[in-house]
Amino acid sequence: MSRKTLLLTLIVSVLSGVGWHPAYAGSREEAAIRALIDRWTKAAQEKNVDGVMSIYQRGPSLVAYDLVPPLQYKGWDAYRADYKAFFDHYDGPIEFEFRDLVIDADATFGYSHELQRVSGTLKGGQKAAFWLRVTDIYRKIGGQWRVVHEHVSVPTNLETGKAALDLTP
Repeated sequence: MSRKTLLLTLIVSVLSGVGWHPAYAGSREEAAIRALIDRWTKAAQEKNVDGVMSIYQRGPSLVAYDLVPPLQYKGWDAYRADYKAFFDHYDGPIEFEFRDLVIDADATFGYSHELQRVSGTLKGGQKAAFWLRVTDIYRKIGGQWRVVHEHVSVPTNLETGKAALDLTP
C-alpha cells in the first residue's frame, strides 16, 4: 500500500470515527522494530555496550545463542559480558552490513532475521570480515519493543568441523 493510500485511509478512518485500522498495526510496529535495529547498529559500530544492550530485555529471561561459547547466554548480564568481550577484540569501529532483512510484527510480538556482515580490524592489526545469520524475537514490554531471544550463527562445514566464514550472499 502506498503512503498516499495509507494516509488517505487514516484520514477517512479518523473523520468517520473508526480510528486506526488494526490491519496497519503491523507496518507501524515493524517500523518501530526497524528503528530499534538502527539504534543497535549505531551503538555496535561505536562499540557502545550500554547502547547495544538497551534493546534487550533486562533480567534473567533473555536468552541468546552466539558464535562463541558457552552454548547459551542466560540473562541480560551474561549477554552484556559477551558483547563487551566481542568489542574488546576489535581496534577501532566495527562495521555492520545487513542483507535480506525481514521484519514481521503484530501489536505485541515480532521477529526479524537477516544476513549480517561484520568487519573491522582486530587487536594486533588483522582485518576480519564474515557473514552471520541473525534471528531476533521481540516482545513489547511496557510499551517498548525489546529483544527477548537472539540467535547468531554461521554455517559449519561438516567435513572439517569448522565454521564456514568465507561464505557470501
